[in-house]
Amino acid sequence: MTERYDLRRIYEYWVEQANTHGQSYAASWSDIGVIRLEIQELLKHLQDGDRVLDVGCANGYSTAALATARRIEIRGLDYIPEMIKAAECRRAELPEPVRARTSFAVGNIMDLKEPAGQWDKVVVVRVLINLGNWENQKRALEQCARMLRTGGLLLLSEATLQGWKRLNSLRKEWGLEEIPMPAFNTYLDQEKVVEAAAPLFDSVSVSDFASTYFVGTRVLKPLLAKLAGNEDRVADPLSEWNRWFSMAPAWGDYGTQKLFVLRRR
Repeated sequence: MTERYDLRRIYEYWVEQANTHGQSYAASWSDIGVIRLEIQELLKHLQDGDRVLDVGCANGYSTAALATARRIEIRGLDYIPEMIKAAECRRAELPEPVRARTSFAVGNIMDLKEPAGQWDKVVVVRVLINLGNWENQKRALEQCARMLRTGGLLLLSEATLQGWKRLNSLRKEWGLEEIPMPAFNTYLDQEKVVEAAAPLFDSVSVSDFASTYFVGTRVLKPLLAKLAGNEDRVADPLSEWNRWFSMAPAWGDYGTQKLFVLRRR
């Protein structure tokens, strides 16, 4: 099993990503197909007029997309200063009305300094998986709850153990090797998240928004590539195959990435 990174190495990893990729979506993840699906799923829960806190916004790629699609006031936080520097450069390029509703600052999800109880929605995208252990992840959930007004929504898009294991079970049936968990990640136990959130939140839904995409790109694509004797581009997220599957409706529960929708009590 891959040795997990500690918090220092996780931090260093994301500094390197920020310096390498600048304003590119790849600073947070190379798979643009999942990122686009994720943005579409988040937008289902955002309405014009919302005050939104985007915690762990990286370089603001998704933050800007949300602000452009909805007339919301959105503030992005990330604990990597280099990410926020890139986010500010992105903000400067936005149309003035969008730029006026968008702001960024350095902030840590485990010790949030923003005004408590004043946000309609808190967006957290692939952040808890970078906190090293379950205790840190629970603390982050509590910090997010503190930010929300009563009745506000926590929109938590994270990789889960259940989705990862089910996807690998499907791959195993067809003779494909297991996809390892990245060393800088600690995937969430879906049941533990819902249980830990219960004192503070009502669970609204858990969406497998990327299940079809994961089956298409992590199972069907490598199988067909093997049959065709062309495995060079299997991991290429910019292939037409990936683009096609990113347009398919979600079906099943094979997506590693899931969106938890939790309502603050």
